[in-house]
Amino acid sequence: MTPARRLGNPTRCRGTARLPQYRAAVAVDIANAGEPPRRTIPPRRQAVAAAARRTGAVVAADGGVDSYDALSGLPPLRAVIGDMDSIQDPGAWRHGPARFVHLAEQNSTDFEKCLYATEAPLYIGAGFTGGRVDHSLAALHAILRHDDKRVVLIGTGEVMALAPPERVLRVAVTPGSTVSIYPLLAVRGTRSRGLAWPVEGLEFAPGLQSGTSNQATDQTVEVAFDGPGALVILERRALASLARAIAGD
Repeated sequence: MTPARRLGNPTRCRGTARLPQYRAAVAVDIANAGEPPRRTIPPRRQAVAAAARRTGAVVAADGGVDSYDALSGLPPLRAVIGDMDSIQDPGAWRHGPARFVHLAEQNSTDFEKCLYATEAPLYIGAGFTGGRVDHSLAALHAILRHDDKRVVLIGTGEVMALAPPERVLRVAVTPGSTVSIYPLLAVRGTRSRGLAWPVEGLEFAPGLQSGTSNQATDQTVEVAFDGPGALVILERRALASLARAIAGD
């Protein structure tokens, strides 16, 4: 099997101080849902709240700060990061309590900027999937490009993360729940337990083989792959277990 090709790191903005290391961080973008607020805010607020409860810092990606600010009862923001082309009033945040990090480069998305401008042992991204397809694909591109970061993405009904290369991903799940595996790069399954259709020995690659709508047969699912690029998608209720597994707890 041809080894998976790793993507290069993006150009970083020179002279920009890196943010402090966080115990964990949730990056938020709930401004790009593409639907009326009355339909998007409730599930996305739940996603943000669920993420914030499990992290030590909340970071907003550019215009996501406006939607986040409109939601009550959530932890205060630690930083606003992005090229600031979609935030409604940058001046209101530039000298506020949250750190204002303007990164003008256009070689990365605001989500990527949140990843490379901060350090944390675990990231939970809320609001980056769903709505516009190009935004969802860009979020997947970001976690693949920065596969040295441990990232869990929360959708409206699912959670997802890249399986750590050459390490067993062990997640507590509900028997009968959906487990999907989608390859962002060519990978081979090296371990499989708790799945109706085992993936061990299978060659996955975009356009060739995916693992859509597999099913958990046990309370624990174990999978491993020979390299980076296997996106594991679980039902939303598996968030806590997936976050622990990705963090290596």
